[in-house]
Amino acid sequence: MNVDGSDVKLLNSGKGRTTCGFFFPDGKRFIYASTHLAGDACPPAPDRSQGYVWPIYPSYEIFSANVDGSGLKRLTKNRGYDAEGTISPDGRKIVFTSMRAGDLDIYTMNSDGNGIKRLNSEKGYDGGPFFSWDGKTIVYRAYHPKTQDELMEYESLLKQNLIKPTRAEIFMMSADGSNKRQLTNNGAANWAPFLHPNKRQIIFSSNVHDPDRRSFSLYLINVDGTGLERVTYGARFDSFPMFSRDGKKLMFASTRNGKEPREFNIFIADWTP
Repeated sequence: MNVDGSDVKLLNSGKGRTTCGFFFPDGKRFIYASTHLAGDACPPAPDRSQGYVWPIYPSYEIFSANVDGSGLKRLTKNRGYDAEGTISPDGRKIVFTSMRAGDLDIYTMNSDGNGIKRLNSEKGYDGGPFFSWDGKTIVYRAYHPKTQDELMEYESLLKQNLIKPTRAEIFMMSADGSNKRQLTNNGAANWAPFLHPNKRQIIFSSNVHDPDRRSFSLYLINVDGTGLERVTYGARFDSFPMFSRDGKKLMFASTRNGKEPREFNIFIADWTP
């Protein structure tokens, strides 16, 4: 769609489940994850009798296409989950989450799908990665079980292709997977991190303010883990924030102004340091 919200177009086939779209820097192609190779219908919703869980559909693969939806190319060929892909600012690398080694870890690959490299090996979920605007750093969310009970629950759910996203912390690492460091440690669901072009701050979504952990707002934190600051108020859900390359605009998804309980819309705001 255009930046004013007009001219919305469907770019994929409309089959299966589709998630995690991201443009190449030249604006000519984009990537997304889809389950359409496994069938036209969406995979079944997860059984939430065990609590709130996310499905990790093994049929998700990552594809690229032209911005009109033509020229579809499959980039991953793996029996396990491949999704949550984003692209480096120079367009040469894709960072994504995969379960190809039996755990949910972060990988990079060349933009044509070759040269796959694993960046994480810690037990637990590592996902939602984004490159910094200079391409030197990756921010992501992670949940690493600490106790035997937590580990057993995580492994039990993963065998069912499920995860429980009620806890996650914000991490950073160098683009080659080195120099990993944890920035938050509050036990809440912290996710969707994105680095400001100033390379000093990260914006992300969290429910740390809500004792019931049901509402999400945007927060800002310094790259050394200091200076946590709440940015948005008044909505049940604010998430998926991204800064423009010049750092002057913030885009995010929100339930604010929605007419239906599950209505989400895209918002753009001016950003003043």
